[in-house]
Amino acid sequence: MAAAAEASGAGDKYRSFLHGEGEKDTVWRHGAPPNYDVVNKLFEEERTKEWAEGSLEEKVQRPLKTWEMELVHKVRPEDQKSVHSQKFCASTNGMGFLSRKEVMAIGGYNAFLRTTLPPEHRIYDPDRETLESGMATFLAAFPRGFAIEVLDVYSGPPRIAFKFRHWGYMEGPFKEHPPHGKRVEFFGVCIFHVDEEMKVEKAEYFYERGNFLASFLSAPAEAASGSGCPVMGGN
Repeated sequence: MAAAAEASGAGDKYRSFLHGEGEKDTVWRHGAPPNYDVVNKLFEEERTKEWAEGSLEEKVQRPLKTWEMELVHKVRPEDQKSVHSQKFCASTNGMGFLSRKEVMAIGGYNAFLRTTLPPEHRIYDPDRETLESGMATFLAAFPRGFAIEVLDVYSGPPRIAFKFRHWGYMEGPFKEHPPHGKRVEFFGVCIFHVDEEMKVEKAEYFYERGNFLASFLSAPAEAASGSGCPVMGGN
């Protein structure tokens, strides 16, 4: 995977398909490739695992980070190279699968935060948000970005099951809630179904949505490490 990153001209240590000849015609949401220096610094300072280049864990972590980048910053589906161009679909917490077109239409945050809770009980309501408003909400809350790492890989391709950790610091407001400056994080499990080129055909995410969003309302307790098994929640 690292070799593939070099071949694609990637200028980021952890993501492929950002720079180089292969991206010369890419349409970027903000007119140019994003710069991940700030969130990479957070990742390097606080990651709990450091995987050797070429290891299975590193090969899983790279497409995980790359797909998040492509989903947020690449406007056209044909520019997204980490997932299968025709087959890709994704689900969260056992809900129905969304096609790539559907995910791109509502935005990654809204797709990831889908819920069956009644609207009056939703801390964040993805059904009322647009792609743009969802991005703006979390960019405001996490000025240094929202880092992600792979913690364990339980099975190799073509059906890769792994545990991940996502975290950032609420140093900006979340909706009407003022920043508390503390770390907000959650742990989850994901299954990537990949082809022979390691392109993701299907992604299944499982995590506790309610605890994650509740962390924006008040500073999480320092003792709450969240290191236990992630729970599939409908919150």
